[in-house]
Amino acid sequence: MDDQSPSRHAPWPHRLAVALALVTFPLIWVGGLVTTYDAGMAVPDWPGTYGYNLLRYPWQSWVAGPWDLFIEHGHRLLGAAAGLLSIALVTVVLLFDRRRWLVAAACGALAMVILQGALGGARVLFDQRLIAMIHGCVGPLFFAYLAAMVVTTSRWWSAAPTVELAKGNSLTRAAWINAGLAYFQLVLGAIVRHVPLAAAPAVFRAALVLHLVFAAALTTYLLMHAARLWRLPGDVRGMRPVAALLTALIVAQIALGAATYVAKYAFPSWLGDSLFAAGFVVQEKSLAQSLITTAHVANGSLVLFTCVWHAIRTTRLFHRGADVPACHEVWQAGISAPLTGAAA
Repeated sequence: MDDQSPSRHAPWPHRLAVALALVTFPLIWVGGLVTTYDAGMAVPDWPGTYGYNLLRYPWQSWVAGPWDLFIEHGHRLLGAAAGLLSIALVTVVLLFDRRRWLVAAACGALAMVILQGALGGARVLFDQRLIAMIHGCVGPLFFAYLAAMVVTTSRWWSAAPTVELAKGNSLTRAAWINAGLAYFQLVLGAIVRHVPLAAAPAVFRAALVLHLVFAAALTTYLLMHAARLWRLPGDVRGMRPVAALLTALIVAQIALGAATYVAKYAFPSWLGDSLFAAGFVVQEKSLAQSLITTAHVANGSLVLFTCVWHAIRTTRLFHRGADVPACHEVWQAGISAPLTGAAA
């Protein structure tokens, strides 16, 4: 039988999926710093580091070396850790839980890590901004993939009942639309950050305008969806923490986006005459600029992760075809479980 009963739930695939997600998030942070500081070529060779094996590069030279070397080599080390955890995930799935779809999903995670590593290497070997942009798009996609892995390997996935709700299909569809918009918005952000240096100013302006338009669309649609979740019947109010989380993340993202624009390009012209804006000077690659910009990138990936996590859970809860329990049973089954799913 392909599905596994809750009593036979194997905890290790879930633990490895959570560990991989916890490593991938700082990997995205550091990758954002690499782009912010133009440190992608701080180490000119690949897969080694200045002729050394990646894992045997002297730590003294890494820690005490230039900042761009520190973050680029650190990015590679985190990538290697993600690769090792992906191999471990495939191993524990094969050992403890051989459901065909889960084996395929674990192998898919490993394939995405290999692809991302190859893109990172190609970016160094060919020094191409286009490859860097693709590399920056695959990273958040892998993080979103892990959101699905975290949910589907959890005990909650095996134990959750199916809920009969008039708005169930509509809520599920809206959750997936949010996830799609969140990823497309990340792709537009990657285009803005990797516009070729020789491109005409109009290219950058067009990319920025599209980024802002879809930011408004995502914000509107996500807040409307959160409001719908908040208005669900009391017995399924476990969705309300999800609504609050999505709202907080998107508000933080809008604030970080505005701060990123100011930190990189100064205040908009219509604020130029204000006292607080007139004396502001952009400090290129300053600590504040790098932290704000990278936080905007990382929080965008977190928005995507949460949207996919929510969409997977919503699909599981409102999927038709199973026995329909009472709403209070749904609450007891863990609809309000933590983001990482029910711990084994």
